[in-house]
Amino acid sequence: MSLSSATGTGLLLRPAEARFHSRLDWLDSWHSFSFGHHHDPAWMGFGPLRVINDDTIAAGRGFDLHPHRDMEIVTVMVEGELTHRDSLGHGEVLRAGEVQRMTTGTGVLHSEKNETARPCRLLQIWIQPSRPGLLPAYEQKAFEIGADWTPLLDPQCSHGAMAIQRPLRLWRARPGAAHSLSLALPAGSLGWLQLIDGGVRVGGESLKRGDGLGFRGGVAQELLTGPEGADLLFFEMLE
Repeated sequence: MSLSSATGTGLLLRPAEARFHSRLDWLDSWHSFSFGHHHDPAWMGFGPLRVINDDTIAAGRGFDLHPHRDMEIVTVMVEGELTHRDSLGHGEVLRAGEVQRMTTGTGVLHSEKNETARPCRLLQIWIQPSRPGLLPAYEQKAFEIGADWTPLLDPQCSHGAMAIQRPLRLWRARPGAAHSLSLALPAGSLGWLQLIDGGVRVGGESLKRGDGLGFRGGVAQELLTGPEGADLLFFEMLE
């Protein structure tokens, strides 16, 4: 979606209820952008951001072994646990608060299974890499998330962030009620805010769980959380 079709505030709102929805007996998935058989030319992604899927996976179920290539795949674990296995030899358990990053590059096979007795929730994010044919790589890390922005991804791995093969940064924050956070970005960049939980207000727009908001850098933006606080992801990308 282009910012040329944004509101008069310069903000591009993706309401939670307008997302695409896939429902299986073991999977409840909400897609912010076109995914699988869900296709809308107006919502193919935002800059290099191609997929944000909010997945809830039933106990004892999950994704069988399947291939990926030429994509940066990031999993932000929200609730529960997920067991990862791949053709690179990794067998890891991803727990709430942890983030997984894969450079699929020339090709990776992987499976993701909820091997516990309770459902789990995660956000899976796909980002187009700077170039195809990269060497596959895997990284997983636990992050302590507070009220201010904690860096999760950074091309230079600054401030403890994990690597990514794209000039893109990702932060997470979990502020309490009536907390203000800056969304300031330099000119020439794009920002995307995704609400994992809670509610905020930005530039006259009220956002709730599952909502997304795109905007262009160079214009000061501030958010204020509602009475329930919020759990937030914030992307910075080059246009």
